[in-house]
Amino acid sequence: MSVPQEGEPPFFATLRSIMQSRVMVIDGGMGTMIQGYKLQEADFRGERYKNHTHDLKGNNDILAVTKPEIIQAIHEQYYAAGADFVETNTFSGTWIAQADYELDKNPEDVYLINKCGAECARRAADKYTALTPDKPRFVCGAMGPTNRTLSVSPSVENPAFRNITFNEVV
Repeated sequence: MSVPQEGEPPFFATLRSIMQSRVMVIDGGMGTMIQGYKLQEADFRGERYKNHTHDLKGNNDILAVTKPEIIQAIHEQYYAAGADFVETNTFSGTWIAQADYELDKNPEDVYLINKCGAECARRAADKYTALTPDKPRFVCGAMGPTNRTLSVSPSVENPAFRNITFNEVV
């Protein structure tokens, strides 16, 4: 068994030990798995967002809040198929990305996406680790790119223009 290095979390030693003996596997696409459920607008809204002013269909990250059982089930399918890691369903869990769905004004909405996304993945990991304790399962936080860029101007007329600042992104 590998020994933790100074200042690192103890599970790093576990990961090192496993990686010294075999290749570890991460999950696959979340969006394609969600598509298989053929969800409708009401599924994305759930009770919490039933009166939201903007369409939410396609906001896969919100499903961790409104349909956590589906997100957890998908994580469990990946663990059942042999994955060691699943990524949280939080790829677009930023206020910038959630602005497309008008969920950027209340910080609680973005917080819930990330919190519930992590909880779904953690429940699945704990369940499968309990089933086979000799093969621990892990959760990776996922954060994807935004739909805005700092490196290219969205204005052909003004190459120096940016529609977002570095401080807003971080």
